Amino acid sequence: MKSSIVNMVLSLGIITIAAAAILGGVYSATKGPIEEAALAKQVDAVSAVTPAFDNDPVAEQTLITPEGEERALKVFPARKDGKLVGTAVESYSMNGFSGEITLIYGFDTEGTLTGFEVMAHQETPGLGEKMGVWFKPAEGEPGAEGRTVIGRNPATTNFTVSKDGGDIDAITAATITSRAFLDALARASRANQTYVENETGAVPAAAVTGATPKAAQPAPTPASEDSVVVSETETNTLVKAEP
Repeated sequence: MKSSIVNMVLSLGIITIAAAAILGGVYSATKGPIEEAALAKQVDAVSAVTPAFDNDPVAEQTLITPEGEERALKVFPARKDGKLVGTAVESYSMNGFSGEITLIYGFDTEGTLTGFEVMAHQETPGLGEKMGVWFKPAEGEPGAEGRTVIGRNPATTNFTVSKDGGDIDAITAATITSRAFLDALARASRANQTYVENETGAVPAAAVTGATPKAAQPAPTPASEDSVVVSETETNTLVKAEP
């Protein structure tokens, strides 16, 4: 009897050690490729959102903490012939419908938005998920003027949703995601302004200040796609009533 118990314990121990070794091997084998893919995605995003450059913005990245913030943002300077022509800023908002969203925004030295790329999110498919195309519609697309953020500057544009008195039309039935997108944009704009001031001594026309961060909202677990639409729309109505 005792011998059987000892054998069982030894067998379980051997199995556990073997499983741990296998998992460790899988992690070691996949860690490198995952990190390489993440870096490639970052490099491609920086290249896509900034003015033309001839330096290596990723290699020259620095951390900037926007005014009023505690969390630093990565700023990637874009230079042409040694002169700063813009930046890419990796920003975030904790106020997405399903939690944190991460984006990279591009700016010229005047603070005008030159592009953006969505890096990570868990927003609702078919709703908040559309932020990557909603806010940079194709030229001539119906409603494009009220949706696009590309080519706009905070000196002349109120980067908040129209429901809150701003100039940007929110994604249909996804106002929470839209507010989060603009919250992240505001944070990135302030980081860009700080970097440009430190680099050149010049003050950009303005930084986005209108998108005031709001407390993060709990992400419900909807039973169906229909319930997602109703839940987000109803929550949007409640948030709209906030001062």
